[in-house]
Amino acid sequence: MQGMSLIVKNMTRLVAGFIALFGIYDIIYGHVEPGGGFSGGVILAASMVLVVLAFGEEFSRRVLSVDVARVTTSLAALVFLAVGLGGYMVGKFFTNFLGRGEVGELASAGTLGISSLAVGIEVGAGLFGVFVALAMFRRTGTGTRREMEIPHG
Repeated sequence: MQGMSLIVKNMTRLVAGFIALFGIYDIIYGHVEPGGGFSGGVILAASMVLVVLAFGEEFSRRVLSVDVARVTTSLAALVFLAVGLGGYMVGKFFTNFLGRGEVGELASAGTLGISSLAVGIEVGAGLFGVFVALAMFRRTGTGTRREMEIPHG
């Protein structure tokens, strides 16, 4: 059985969804309240990393594979670029080309909400990919602790 103890797995089942939900909330309302795409993406990545640490690599690959993270990162970057180029077509790079709503409402920032969403997905998937890459690097034994130690001389 891979992963950590039963207590850690049960606690992860309880909190990982709430952590991910808070990350999504932070991404969506980031242009209205403190937070935003980057911090929400970091929170999303933390929830995914928690699942990997608690349940092990095999379970995590079934839930979210590295290929899905790679494609998601690429698509989010393309959406962010499309928002920038859409503004360029109107006048200047990243100019708001969508209407603005009432101040404090979800749809009040024009293209900023879409940009925040793209950044959040990009950061979340990217950080998760970095974590998986570092975990694979450690597992292959390329950099063991003994090899990394600096001899005292």
